[in-house]
Amino acid sequence: MSNSKMSPLHRKLLDRGMVIPAHPLALDENRKLDEPRQRALSRYYIAAGAGGLAVGVHTTQFEIRDPRIGLFEPVLEIAREEMDSADQNRKEPLIRIGGITGCTKQAVAEAEILVRHGFHAGLLSLAALQEADEQELIIHCTEVARIIPLVGFYLQPACGGRELSYHFWGRFVEIPEVVAIKVAAFNRYRTIDVMRAVAESGRDDIAMYTGNDDNIVLDLLTSYRFMRGGKLVERRFVGGLLGHWAVWTKRAVELFQQCRLVAEKQRPISPELLSRNIEVTDCNAAIFDAANSFRGVIPGVHEVLRRQGLMAGTWCLNPDEQLSPGQKEEIDRLYQSYPFLADDDFVAEHLDEWLS
Repeated sequence: MSNSKMSPLHRKLLDRGMVIPAHPLALDENRKLDEPRQRALSRYYIAAGAGGLAVGVHTTQFEIRDPRIGLFEPVLEIAREEMDSADQNRKEPLIRIGGITGCTKQAVAEAEILVRHGFHAGLLSLAALQEADEQELIIHCTEVARIIPLVGFYLQPACGGRELSYHFWGRFVEIPEVVAIKVAAFNRYRTIDVMRAVAESGRDDIAMYTGNDDNIVLDLLTSYRFMRGGKLVERRFVGGLLGHWAVWTKRAVELFQQCRLVAEKQRPISPELLSRNIEVTDCNAAIFDAANSFRGVIPGVHEVLRRQGLMAGTWCLNPDEQLSPGQKEEIDRLYQSYPFLADDDFVAEHLDEWLS
């Protein structure tokens, strides 16, 4: 059994905070891997200013793990090659996060694969353990943590996750190999549970990343304050690991930098930034298909990338995953309402280069 540790440099970069897009899967009309466009996507995110990539996650489509499809390792390898190439010309290396799913046997095997492909941490989904109690969940997490540093993951139930209590998170952060947590609960109460558990644990070496695509800007601006031992402690989201940031990434990086400056300098939050939070959330509602319980979330991401030429179509491995009725028109509305949130000009300038 291998054991991987994150280097001090990578840990420092993760703790500082960054934009980490959840990497999609580019397919052709036969639902086979479109390797040139898969590479182009990685190149786009890196050129747009992302500090790392999350691969093999929900946005990459969990079906890549099906042995009949056999795309889990090829997709990881493509991302690794592109990040290796980019790192040769960067002052700071990219952070490499891979998705981990399934029961303990499967999760451990996937963690081993991530280590073999040079990934720094595993984003651990607990969606497959719907019936497990908290003790079983902690045992599961501990087993995977023996292989690779962990990024905890609170996935909202609407996308296949399960509710996780404040008590669970209090125990989860006792695992020494936990380096970060992505909170994608889409729920203020549940988000506070996680932040409070981390704050009250006394650990200041866990990087908090928002996955709440419905509240991105405010998550990045908010200070979460709690009492611990009679003293006030504070935690913040230092970055985002987001499916929403798989589109219009250049603008997302710019907005992230603006939010971080306000948070670090403790500047007043402007009415413009508060409005921007609603504008970004409105975009997310359309792209993620919130009106239809997120059924069109992955095709919605694909549709934006298709319009930019980064994808050839919206095909998913599961033929039933398609844009919902009216979703395309909702995305049309976004372009009309919020053109300043799109980075089509940036993509058009570099697309041929990324596809070469």
